[in-house]
Amino acid sequence: MIDQIIAKYQEAIFDTDKNAALKVVHDALENGISPRDIVFKVVVPSIEYMSASIAQDFGANLAQHFMTAQIASQVTEEMIALFTVPPTMIGKMVIGTSFGDFHGLGKKIVIGCLKAQMIDIIDLGLNVTAERFVDEAIDNDAQVIGISSMMLHTARGENGSVKVRELLIGRKLEKKIKIIVGGAPYKYNRDLYKIVKADAWAENGIAAGQVVKNLIAEIQS
Repeated sequence: MIDQIIAKYQEAIFDTDKNAALKVVHDALENGISPRDIVFKVVVPSIEYMSASIAQDFGANLAQHFMTAQIASQVTEEMIALFTVPPTMIGKMVIGTSFGDFHGLGKKIVIGCLKAQMIDIIDLGLNVTAERFVDEAIDNDAQVIGISSMMLHTARGENGSVKVRELLIGRKLEKKIKIIVGGAPYKYNRDLYKIVKADAWAENGIAAGQVVKNLIAEIQS
């Protein structure tokens, strides 16, 4: 039965049909599939499949990836509320676009993917100052700061990741809070994250999940 549910769910997200995807989920619940299995056996594998589809260029596009992440976020939140035993969140992360950057689509995709992988997310929105990134991370006990940039000048801007690093060092928090960056400029220069003093970068939402998990584990070790 689970294979049929996965197939129907993936068909719905490839059609960018949110209502159909949610119907698949709700029908699965009525047929005895547990909320935990819906998240970990249907939603998360479907995100991975969509990412592979884009990477291998066999039919997926950015709109489908965006819808997949948005549905994943909604379904995950709904299913978590139904878990018999509340899931253990892996960690917490604040995320936003760098100062001067108002491109939020990529960030929304990443957020949807991260939520489905049990990472607690605080979305700071667009055009976020370095000071706010750090203050919000401290106030929310977040282990990771995520900075999204779609333009090179905002990725390398003096109020971006470089300044976040300076603030963390100044507050002696560089070992307690990690920085992950992402966005188009980092795909063209895979060493750019080092230049802007980040700890890591991720190419897409699925990759971001594993990178964030690794960063959190490094802090906790």
